[in-house]
Amino acid sequence: SSGINAEYGGDMLRAIAKEDSPLGKKVADTLKAGALVTDSLVIEIIEANLQSDACKLGFMLDGFPRNLVQAQKLDEYLEGQDEPLNNVVEFKVKDEILVERIAGRMIHQSSGRTYHEVFAPPKVPMTDDVTGEPLMKRPDDNPTILKRRLDIYHEQTAPLIKFYKEKGILRSIDAMQSPEKVFDEISGHFKK
Repeated sequence: SSGINAEYGGDMLRAIAKEDSPLGKKVADTLKAGALVTDSLVIEIIEANLQSDACKLGFMLDGFPRNLVQAQKLDEYLEGQDEPLNNVVEFKVKDEILVERIAGRMIHQSSGRTYHEVFAPPKVPMTDDVTGEPLMKRPDDNPTILKRRLDIYHEQTAPLIKFYKEKGILRSIDAMQSPEKVFDEISGHFKK
């Protein structure tokens, strides 16, 4: 293990959405609608997580930042901690492939095991191979919401590619390759 903690923006938001609190309800309603959570709320959640002991040796953010305001706020926060961001990975995937990959996803909620209708189907439809318990599909993993999220991505997130490229920390990966090749390419960037 590298000692680097992975912080998944979506996972953090989904965990908060399950909380019985005004914030949890607000996040849950936003996620169900397929909208994005406000910048200030996401930044507050990210900063709190980065201050945890789990992130002392380093961290990886997945799904954050999603726009230039978030990127600039993250830079300000990290530079204030004397820990500037040193790598950003862009996974290049065609929109239609991304929709197919995500819309077919199924999850065993208690273990986190994932399946896919086409690429890794369970032995029995919608049933976990290990426990026999039902699998679930996230409500936001449907083609209509995914297409809306991709529109938002192209409008708000795609400009980050230029932002991080100009900083010299962007690593673009062809994620249309096999998972093994993608992993090897990522590993190669971080060994440099």
